[in-house]
Amino acid sequence: MAQESDTPRRIVGVRFRQASRVFYFDAKDIELEVGQQIVVQTPQGSTLARIVISPQQVVAAEISEPLNPVLRIATAEDLEQAESLSGKVHQDLETARKKIDEHELDMRLVGGESNLDESQVTLYFTAEQRVDFRNLVRDISTTLKKRVQLLQVGERDRAKMAGDIGQCGYRLCCQSWLTSFPSISIRMAKEQDLPLNPSKISGVCGRLLCCLAFEHEQYRELKGKLPKIGQMVSTPAGDAKLVAVHTLKQTVSLRMADSLTIVEMPMEELRNQYGLAVRPVGAEKAAARPAETATAKEAGPTRTAQEAGPPERKDDRPRRRRRRRGGRGGRNGGQSSPQPQQ
Repeated sequence: MAQESDTPRRIVGVRFRQASRVFYFDAKDIELEVGQQIVVQTPQGSTLARIVISPQQVVAAEISEPLNPVLRIATAEDLEQAESLSGKVHQDLETARKKIDEHELDMRLVGGESNLDESQVTLYFTAEQRVDFRNLVRDISTTLKKRVQLLQVGERDRAKMAGDIGQCGYRLCCQSWLTSFPSISIRMAKEQDLPLNPSKISGVCGRLLCCLAFEHEQYRELKGKLPKIGQMVSTPAGDAKLVAVHTLKQTVSLRMADSLTIVEMPMEELRNQYGLAVRPVGAEKAAARPAETATAKEAGPTRTAQEAGPPERKDDRPRRRRRRRGGRGGRNGGQSSPQPQQ
């Protein structure tokens, strides 16, 4: 038993669909390579998968949980079985849609899959709210005579399973290579100077385009080193106003204050704010102030003491009148002074 526990495990990483999450399985003594199709044991039954990480690339010591085993390398019969199951899943979806109409539930089936032994089918659906589908599952399972699992997914997952062509003319990123959905905000579109038109910045799923996050950091880095649009800058040809920033072209457009002509220049010259090429007008004024202050100190006072008048008091509070101890009667607290004796 000690020898078996000391034997290092051989683990492989697989994907069940393209651009899906990577799962790890125990390869045991089976020689496997990246790209091979294998049959693995899952809680839903035996399933076909593709190897994306070989045993030599997995650090087995970092994976401590028990793993399901790899059953075998996929044979020609397994591949034919998987191909025939895709047609049967479409029939199961049609049966499930009819049952949904009978139960009058507000839900929409978007896809499904089955394991190799046809013991269980998994159906995916979208809905605006939570749906109580317990009776529906029992009805579909009785009709199909197999276990049925219903899973609710979002609009992005629906587009990932259905697939389509994006605005760029290529397959959707979520279907071809994107394994997780990034967090997208309308602020990303604003920083990239994109039109805030929903039809321009939304994908086939109806959500903001995932590709807005791809160049977001580059736009922030480039724009963070530049003056804002509308700022006045000083150039060798005179003062100018920054009217546009062309981030992809790495150029900016300046409107000259004298001739009102638009001049386009590279960003590198504008970034060098403290060089000889171009600098903000405010920087020149700030640089000129210390020189003026130093000149004023060297000149010294320009008025005499008599012209300047008396020195100003530091404390401008009104001076209180000091009360005499004796009041009108002198220093004895208001009492009259004793008369001399006769």
